[in-house]
Amino acid sequence: MVARVVRLGSARVEGEGTRIGTVRLPPRGVPKTEFAAQNWYDVWFPTLAPTIETMKLAHEAKTPAQWAAFANRYRAEMAAPENRHAIELLAVLSHQTNFSIGCYCENEAHCHRSVLRELLAEHGASLAASPS
Repeated sequence: MVARVVRLGSARVEGEGTRIGTVRLPPRGVPKTEFAAQNWYDVWFPTLAPTIETMKLAHEAKTPAQWAAFANRYRAEMAAPENRHAIELLAVLSHQTNFSIGCYCENEAHCHRSVLRELLAEHGASLAASPS
């Protein structure tokens, strides 16, 4: 069993399991009834998305120092009890079932999902290798 970190909207891989959207906002212009069929997500879970203010930091980050500031702020948000519990739950579930989590960003290295991958690993999640 394994958790994958994916780009929402990308083609699913065999055995991927439930796709969880860890995004603050649903995809624009897509009817809710089409989210799963169009490979966005099966379940929306904004609990693990950065706040709008923190998301703006990520989008504006042009230097390693700015990216580090975003990552630190996002990690602080995820340290709140309800968020930490959600990460712990997903880490445990990754040993029992396949699922994926994701965001819309094209480049995982410049997306909150890269930090979320690290947080899951720090909590002992079984993770698929990063896509190349």
